Parts: sequence; structure tokens; C-alpha cells
Amino acid sequence: VSTQSTWGLLTIMSYMLTPSILLLKEGTDESQGKPQMISNINACQVLVDMVKTTLGPRGMDKLMHCGGSVTITNDGATVINLLEVIHPAPKMLVDIAKAQDNEMGDGTTSVVVLAGELLKEAKGFVEDGVHPQIIIKAYRDAQRESLQRVKDVAMKIDEANRREILIKCAQTALSSKLVASYREFFAEIIVSAVEKLEGDLDKSMIGIKKVTGGSVTDSFLVDGVAFKKTFSYAGFEQQPKKFIKPKICLLSLELELKAEKENAEVRIEKPEDYQSIVDAEWTIIYEKLDLIVKSGAQVVLSKLPIGDLATQYFADRNIFCAGRVPEDDLKRTAKATGATIQVTVHGITPAVLGTCGEFEERQIGNDRYNLFIGCAKAKSATIILRGGAEQFIEEADRSLNDAIMIVRRAKKCRAIVAGGGAIEMELSRHLREYSRNILGKKQFIINGYAKALEVIPKCISANAGLDSTDIINKLRKAHAEGETNRWVGINFNAPSGVADNFKDFVWEPETLKLSIINAATEAVCMVLSVDETVKNPKSEQSQQDERKKMAGGAHPSLGRPMRGKGGKQFSLFTAFHTPT
Repeated sequence: VSTQSTWGLLTIMSYMLTPSILLLKEGTDESQGKPQMISNINACQVLVDMVKTTLGPRGMDKLMHCGGSVTITNDGATVINLLEVIHPAPKMLVDIAKAQDNEMGDGTTSVVVLAGELLKEAKGFVEDGVHPQIIIKAYRDAQRESLQRVKDVAMKIDEANRREILIKCAQTALSSKLVASYREFFAEIIVSAVEKLEGDLDKSMIGIKKVTGGSVTDSFLVDGVAFKKTFSYAGFEQQPKKFIKPKICLLSLELELKAEKENAEVRIEKPEDYQSIVDAEWTIIYEKLDLIVKSGAQVVLSKLPIGDLATQYFADRNIFCAGRVPEDDLKRTAKATGATIQVTVHGITPAVLGTCGEFEERQIGNDRYNLFIGCAKAKSATIILRGGAEQFIEEADRSLNDAIMIVRRAKKCRAIVAGGGAIEMELSRHLREYSRNILGKKQFIINGYAKALEVIPKCISANAGLDSTDIINKLRKAHAEGETNRWVGINFNAPSGVADNFKDFVWEPETLKLSIINAATEAVCMVLSVDETVKNPKSEQSQQDERKKMAGGAHPSLGRPMRGKGGKQFSLFTAFHTPT
């Protein structure tokens, strides 16, 4: 017995003397396992809770105070962009929202809310001990089935009624925006602008110029190009401000006398040599101007400066000129008028000159704008946006941008579905029926996916002040009655709150819904596949110190601190409020 005790004591001592293996730097925090997954899901829920109240036609606005500027918006992409999310898990939701905004222009709030609800459903399975890979596989099966169902039920666009359908899609996109009261007015403008574009429907060819003052209904569409009057020299007011069918010359060169560089040295033998140098410089500029006049151009635009000499020269010959024209406006002018941008004045032929029905410099609000109207070769358009408050115009600009993107997608995809939560409820019903043929745990997980899809109509009704439980029950009942009710969704004009949204022209492009389902599912699968987070406090602290130096001091963190399973607090956002 004594020998066994001695050997046992020696074994314990040898174990205690074994040196520990340090793989990571001192102070590195390592979290893993089920608590880490749940912590990531909780962090994502904070971001979702911030934006979900903006969803739908009656969604609430957010007032974002960033530095000295104030932004009022209910656009999910704008809210997320103004929040500097630092937690790695919600950053994935931020990325999918930005990708959705870049690709589709709309649906950013929907994709974040749907991803958050899918994580919420997955959280219960994780807590019950279901392996994340089983959840991911079931979610991907549900995703595949949902995508196929959307394609099966989508209605093809009738070419004869294409314009009407595009207008209804634009109205649906604008119904949740600040300009919802004027959606019929703006839908016509947006569709007309998109129809001006070439086959690739390049959005950059549609310009939106914001002019403070006047009523919203004072906004109008220019079938061509309009841009704000550029900086001008003396002699500009003597130039004509209106032409009918003018010849237009676009340049990318300077038309002014250049000042000598500092410490420039010119060696001459006699004073007359200096005068010859000056005369040569004047000869060069006059030669350029003469060649432009001989080309027959009546409107001359340049990306680079046009000096006072050239301005007066053109004024004496009844030619309009403008220098320092923004590059994007110059390119749109070329598209609209058929002109070619020249980098030299030699060889200007009638083939490189453009034309339009009418050119006019017009007073709009407090600013003067150059308008190129009635362009026969117009492949560009400009929307002049009017409004009282600057914040209103900025939000209207974002709203029109979303609607333009939706109309572009609808024109390309050639299929539409009903909005207002109708397609989500139809997918939910279909997945519940599909899950009955699945054995094992996957059946419950697919049912959870189906339940998560109902969050869209639930949020739309809750944000409108309706009883979301009652609305969801009505929608479930309607969709369970058969295929004829598959387009029943939330409709605020109906007495019961639900109606056939396809008959009421609440339409959305098929590709928009496909993109939302794809992006939300991919982000959720990415979050669920993470089971460990390694964090170095020292490097994190140095990054925070760097941010404080750039911002001018430390600021309180936005959002409530969250407490994970290990009792540690973490903040989801960095501060975006900078005191002035």
C-alpha cells in the first residue's frame, strides 16, 4: 500500500511539473462551443431590432446624428451604413445588406430581418444540442425548395403591358418611402428615365439633381442632360443662353493662358525675344479658338477650365461655353447628344459634334441649370428633384435610387410576384407541406425556416399598428384554402387588412425575392458555421485608441452592452455621434 501511495504521489507531482503549452499571445481571449454560437446570434439580434421597425409602407424613420450632419431615413442600407458595426457576427449581416443594395437597390431591410429571424429559429435548435451542420443542411434544402417555388409561381411580364407593370413595380418600391404620397407621380418619371437607357441599363446614365425649394410636384424629367451652371469668367453673361438644334462640341482640354511655374527660367539675349515668347503663347490659344469656331459649334463644353479670354472670344461670336463640367455630366451629355469628347481641337469634324432639340440655361430655384432637351439620340436622362427641406430631398434621392434599381431589374427579369408578404406566406405554406415528407430532425428545422419567412408580413403589420397575430392567422387561413389565394397578402386598403395583392397591383420583381432568400440564407449559414472566436485585447485596444485619435476623443458606445454566456460585456457598434 505504501508503494502504491508513493507512485501515485510521484505521478501527481510529475503532472504538476509538466510545463503548460502557450499557443497564443498572453491576454488573448478565446471563446468557443455552444455559448459562442448563441452569443453571435444574440449580437445579430441587436442589429435586426434596430432596423426591423423601418420595414413596410408604414415603417418608422430613424434620425441619425453623425458628426455635424443629421440624416432622417427609413432606408435599411442607409441606417446600416451609418452604423460602424464592430462585432464580427453582425458584420456579416451588414455585408449582405450592402450587397443587396448594390445589386438590387431595394430589399436591404427585408434581407436583414429575414436573416435575423432564421438565426432566432436556429438558436432554439442549438440550445437543444442539434449540431450546426444539420441545421445548415436543412436550411439549404429549404432555400432550394423556396427558390424553385418562387420561379414556379412568378407571373411572366406581358410585353404589351410592360410599361404599366414597370410603373406598378416602381409604385410598390416607393410605397415604403418618405415620398409614398407621390408614388404615382414619381413612378411615371422613373419608368420614363429607365426606358431612355441602352440595353445594359447603366444606372449612371440617369442623373438626379437636387434643387432646394418649391414643391415636390415641381420635380420633372429632362429627356437628356441637365447640370448646374459651372464657374464662369467675365463675358459669360454676354453669351446667348438658348439655342434651337445647336451643334455641340465636347472637349477635354484647357482653353486658357497658363501661368508660368514658380522659379521658371527663360534665357534670352535681347528684350524682343521675350515678346516673341508671349506672342507665341497668344497665337496658340487663338489658333485653338479659331478652329473651334470654324467647326460650327454653338455650344462648347470642357472638362477642364475655359479662361476669361476664351469666354469673351466665344461671347463675341454668339457661342455658349462652360468649363469645369463634371466628368459624369460630360459623359451623359455625350450619350444624349451623340457627340464625341475630343482631346484636341485639330480635326473636329461634323461627325464628332452632337446636337439636341433645344439648349437652354434656365433658373431652377436659386440656381441656374444648363438643359439639353429633346435629344433624338438620347440614351441618358436627368431627374430634377425639388423639395423644401434638405433632409427631405436627400431621403427622396435615396428613395428614387431604390425605385430606379427595381425598375431596371423588373425590365431585365421579365417576371413578377405579389408583394406585401404574399409570396413569403405562400413559401411558408409550401415548406410546411414539403417538410411532411422529410424524416428526422430536418423536418423540425425546415418548419422553423417556414415560420421565419412569416416575419416579413408580421413586421409589416406590426409597424402599421395592426394586430400582427390576427393578420398572420388570416393569411395562413387564406393560403391554406388553395392555389387561388396564393397572392393574398397585407393590404391596408382592405377592410380586413388582407387582400389579393396581385389584383391590387402590389408587384415586385422575381429576382428581388430570389436575391433576398439567397443572401439571408447564406449569411445565416456563415454565422452558424462559426464555433470559435479568438480575440486579442491588446490589438483591439490599439485599434480603439487609433479611432479615438481620428475622432478627436473617446465617445460613449452606441447600443446597449450585451452580456455573453461567460459574463463578458461587448458592444455591437462604435460611436457615430461626434460632439461639435
